[in-house]
Amino acid sequence: MVSRSYSNLLDLISCDSPKIGDSTGVGNVSKRLTRVMTAAGIISELEEEYSTSSAASDAPPVQREKLIIVSNQLPVRAHRRTDGTGWYFTWDEDSLLLQLKDGLDDNLDVTYVGCLREEIDMREQDEVAQILLDTFNCIPAFLPADLLSKFYHGFCKQYLWPLFHYMLPLSPDLGGRFDQSLWRAYVSVNKIFADKVMEVLNPEEDFVWVHDYHLMVLPTFLRKRFNRLKLGFFLHSPFPSSEIYRTLPIRDEILRALLNADLIGFHTFDYARHFLSCCSRLLGVTYQSKRGYIGVEYYGRTVSIKILPVGIHMEQLKQVMDNEETGLQAAKLCESFKNLVVLLGVDDMDIFKGISLKLLAMEQLLEQHANWRGKVVLVQIANPARGRGRDVQEVQAETHSIVERINKKFGLPGYDPVLLIDKPLQFYERVAYYVIADCCLVTAVRDGMNLIPYEYTISRYGNCRLDQVLGLDPLSPKKSVLVVSEFIGCSPSLSGAIRVNPWNVESVSEAMYSALCMGDMERQLRHEKNYRYVSTHDVSYWANSFVQDLERACKDHGKRRCWSVGFGLTYRIVALDPNFRKLSVEHIVSAYRRSRNRAILLDYDGALMPQFSVNKGPTEEVLKVITSLCRDPHNTVYIVSGLDKETMSRWFSFSERLVIAAEHGYLIRKNNESEWETTVPVIGFEWKQIAEPIMKLYTETTDGAAIEATESALVWQYQYADPDFGSCQAKELLSHLESVLSNEPVTVKTGPRIVEVKPQGVTKGLVAERLLSELEEKSVRADFVLCIGDDRSDEDMFEVINQAAAAGPFLSPVAEVFACTMGQKPSKAKYYLEDSSEILRMLQGIANFSDSSSSTPLLA
Repeated sequence: MVSRSYSNLLDLISCDSPKIGDSTGVGNVSKRLTRVMTAAGIISELEEEYSTSSAASDAPPVQREKLIIVSNQLPVRAHRRTDGTGWYFTWDEDSLLLQLKDGLDDNLDVTYVGCLREEIDMREQDEVAQILLDTFNCIPAFLPADLLSKFYHGFCKQYLWPLFHYMLPLSPDLGGRFDQSLWRAYVSVNKIFADKVMEVLNPEEDFVWVHDYHLMVLPTFLRKRFNRLKLGFFLHSPFPSSEIYRTLPIRDEILRALLNADLIGFHTFDYARHFLSCCSRLLGVTYQSKRGYIGVEYYGRTVSIKILPVGIHMEQLKQVMDNEETGLQAAKLCESFKNLVVLLGVDDMDIFKGISLKLLAMEQLLEQHANWRGKVVLVQIANPARGRGRDVQEVQAETHSIVERINKKFGLPGYDPVLLIDKPLQFYERVAYYVIADCCLVTAVRDGMNLIPYEYTISRYGNCRLDQVLGLDPLSPKKSVLVVSEFIGCSPSLSGAIRVNPWNVESVSEAMYSALCMGDMERQLRHEKNYRYVSTHDVSYWANSFVQDLERACKDHGKRRCWSVGFGLTYRIVALDPNFRKLSVEHIVSAYRRSRNRAILLDYDGALMPQFSVNKGPTEEVLKVITSLCRDPHNTVYIVSGLDKETMSRWFSFSERLVIAAEHGYLIRKNNESEWETTVPVIGFEWKQIAEPIMKLYTETTDGAAIEATESALVWQYQYADPDFGSCQAKELLSHLESVLSNEPVTVKTGPRIVEVKPQGVTKGLVAERLLSELEEKSVRADFVLCIGDDRSDEDMFEVINQAAAAGPFLSPVAEVFACTMGQKPSKAKYYLEDSSEILRMLQGIANFSDSSSSTPLLA
């Protein structure tokens, strides 16, 4: 039977999961959907077929790999028939979701899940769904009108979209305030989309690619169903800085949902950096760059981060440029703007596109450079707004007012310096404007990507037909100038553009003047730079690159055991080594009872006492447990810590048989009457005179940082500092210390919010070796070994214990070894317990047996 991962046992018991080889399941060639789901939480009849179907055959039919693309809108357009009897559908050639197929393998089946732009009557939904599935391989999600309004126009457009574009709802006029009912609608719609994906999903084989901010919690719902799902997410909008994002009441839920994906894509490094900063500050998760890839470590999983701006569809644009009507339109425009330099702006009519700022810059240009009056025209194409509300009306009114004022002030008979086109244009008409424009201006104050500069650059390259229409030599170098806002996603990739701060009207005006006065050679060089990038990084390149990285991010799914943690939107998957499991108290107590010679090695910091506890001293419970364990003559007990020897002596001198190790194993004391010994020979500590002044410098410049000095080590800790700044300073300090101490016999390491310098060879593994050697000297072979730790420094102990268990004279052939870490995370230990309270409860369990059992002399 085919192996399948389940998020919990209820899925397995209810038998609601689809069978991969079932003829009525997701692999059904006839593609029959029995019913369309219209509300969250309603189980379709298709699921009922799954539950009654027979088990998968031993030889399931060969299936092609499938990519399920999920977006708010399907890449199809619905048209009502002229007689009103039904609908017919066509591909939306302008849809990015359709265009990206050109970058995918021909053997990859692509299925789309999303909504239609048009409202479909409930009586027609079944028929429409079947047509879309059979003809377009699309699965429509039909949303009730009131739910759609709350989801899209309410939560998405009035709350998320402004916030992600850095507009805080400081007043009702500045974006919508958070509304719990709109949030519930957003979650409900994401749940509906998850149900739709499940109708066609083969979780063992298929890839799922979710798009944009409308569906940010969808990864959680999908991951709940199948925890080894191959899932990618791409955000097409900006991701705000942590100062803005932290204002979201549901900030943690969205971050955790996104981290349920395997790969998260962003247009720019700035957007990715903001996301990573939010994850670090709000969730405490770490990230690192390894071999060119950025990964977020999240409960044993590595969530990959992809940074690559989307491109344009080159073939579609070239086809439009080849159209005869494009040439005719370009010729008409050339005649209309004869003897004029054309500046072009193409923007949606919304508050973030900076249209009014661009117009004010044009006004200042004409004011300061009167010689250009009558010689330059700004053509502003204003596409209809995608949202609705008073802010859109205000932008429209302001735009028309400024245009009217400029034309009245600087206009001449037969000449208006600004031409505003606020009606929808067909794509070929827009391309014609690109072709004849000398400069393109994009001055958005915030925009996720914006492909207008890309389209303009390719259009200006032209072709033979357009060169003939424009009267250009086909062999002459092409020229273009771009003035782009530094706050749009495409800006970093356009090295030939003039970048401006759109809020600085004077700067934009100067950039426009520079474009007007620029020589032909510079225009050519700038155009070649931009064209080289845009032509090689098109939408096909983007899609292919994302899917390849998604495959790479998911390649180890089958090698890990997965556990479900959390409820609702706090749900997450913990991925562990197949041999890693939770330590059962009953299991270890049973082994403890059977054993006669026990070696117990306990880490104090973090394991017995929480790492960030205010009171670092041992509690009464800890002292009582250790006393009971030491009282048993069958036990040899070691406690190891990073604390200094004075503190360890003060806290743990109550038992004659307790061995304590300080400073991560550098010092060790056999009993309370013995002297402290070093575990490794140390030449000297002159290196401290070099390291300490450097640490003090970083401490002075990092609020919340401190230095902890012990006999053998110096520790710079920043647990109370700003997480981002502290981490940045720690990296710099690490590099600085490694450089100046390269010839010293020391090791510079990082740990949880610390940078530590200590003598070479000093590890907690030395303590484990000392324990085993001591038993060997007594001719005792331990048949029970318990080693407990909580962080990276304890991995050395686990490694020594595991090696002794695998091969070596130290342990009995029937020895049972329990290397246990704290928390579910990648570790050399084979067991885990959740926290220090569970560890203490387990130790109490074995200590109770020691207290109740009769004592027998330790074997000599």
